[in-house]
Amino acid sequence: MEYFNYIDIILSISLFKDFNIKELSSILIDKYLIQSYGKNEIIYLQNEKAITMDIILEGEVIVQSIDKNGNILSIVSLSAGDMLGGNLIFSSKNEYPMTIIAKTNTKLLQIKKDLVLELCQENKIFLAGFLEILSDKALVLTTKIHSLAMKTIREKIMDFLLFESNRQNCNIIKLSLSKKDLAEKFGVERPSLQRELRKMKNDGIIDYDSRSIVLKKR
Repeated sequence: MEYFNYIDIILSISLFKDFNIKELSSILIDKYLIQSYGKNEIIYLQNEKAITMDIILEGEVIVQSIDKNGNILSIVSLSAGDMLGGNLIFSSKNEYPMTIIAKTNTKLLQIKKDLVLELCQENKIFLAGFLEILSDKALVLTTKIHSLAMKTIREKIMDFLLFESNRQNCNIIKLSLSKKDLAEKFGVERPSLQRELRKMKNDGIIDYDSRSIVLKKR
């Protein structure tokens, strides 16, 4: 069975920490799928029905919101061990409110709704872990949306630069994202981001090229 290739990842997730390999094999039989997605492939469209709880086994996905003008806001990135759809499958409106895209080649373990319900009823550790993940996910998304909605473009850029400067321990910040990706991360159009970067450069706050940004004032 293909999921055996990812057994260590599955057992490391808090939801399944109370199970051994034999128990996991018996509960998953005929109630799961493993789906593969290529880089930039759409996994779920906005308003698509959620019928399974998905666990990322490999790769990275990004949650994006697209407004009526076509502007893209990247809400959060998820990686191996993170869950999709668990907060939706029991909803009366079980539709994805945003689009889910594979940022890299990705594999998902998809578990059917009836098995999730069965595990919640029969295993308290699974239930507690499931509720914890749902609560954390709601808090992260709420905080992210509030933060992006309330801040100016410059404030968003400075938050990002200060975080990366501390993480990289350097005022010369190497960019792993393109300007297009950064604009999506901040929820703005690329020309708006470029315009603000130029203003910040003229104000002597930063300097930049295509691959890095130098933070001059902190």
